[in-house]
Amino acid sequence: MGSGFSQSGGECPRLRPERLDRYSTRYSLMATRTRAKAEVRTGAGKGKGGRRPPVRVKSGPEIPLLPVAVGGILLALLIGMIVYIVVNNRPAPTPAVVAGIPCDRLEHTQVHYHAALRIMYQGALTPIPGGIGIQGGEQTPSCYYWLHVHSTSPDVIHVESPASQTFTLGQFFDVWNTWSKSNGEPAQRLDATHVATFTLTPSQKLAIYIDLGDGKGAQLYTGDPRAIVLKNHEVITVEIAPPDGNPPPAFTFPSGL
Repeated sequence: MGSGFSQSGGECPRLRPERLDRYSTRYSLMATRTRAKAEVRTGAGKGKGGRRPPVRVKSGPEIPLLPVAVGGILLALLIGMIVYIVVNNRPAPTPAVVAGIPCDRLEHTQVHYHAALRIMYQGALTPIPGGIGIQGGEQTPSCYYWLHVHSTSPDVIHVESPASQTFTLGQFFDVWNTWSKSNGEPAQRLDATHVATFTLTPSQKLAIYIDLGDGKGAQLYTGDPRAIVLKNHEVITVEIAPPDGNPPPAFTFPSGL
């Protein structure tokens, strides 16, 4: 077979067959290891294009939607009920004190008497409305002003106070005005040119009569109508004339008043 040469120019000794087999085996092992390292570096085994296959997340048990939805609805209803109870059980705001007269939850009995008020417009009686000064309505009253009117006794002002005090017709009209506006009704005024919702024209005049029940009958009053003091079984007639109703028609207090 061929001959080899050494670096010194001499002939190289030939490899024995067994050594050649060992050399081939060692070379194959080295080549295999080199390929394996190269595959690791280049991402071999990562799938197409050298990418790793996506990692599958292990999903947990599925949550049933129907119980969750029902629970959410029940929770919303519960919150709504709580809000409704809180809102409807809040204490109602206390009505304002009017002309020094508060609105109390109960009627007072310490001082209790009655005066009558009649309004006549051009000869016709105009009844004053029931419920004046009773906030919340007569069926479900929330409070009573010390000056108020019950529908069961038309045109009668109930004076009910916790202590003896002087009240005037002007104070009653202030209570009436506040009560009327709180119920969406027109303003109620009393002055030289206004009586309740009536406004006097230049051709009209205001005439006021007071009957104290002392047997003297109705007497003409020429002062400020707002300053008239309310007294027990007093009858006050406010007329817008003409025609002049002198003397005004008589008034009888209901039984028991």
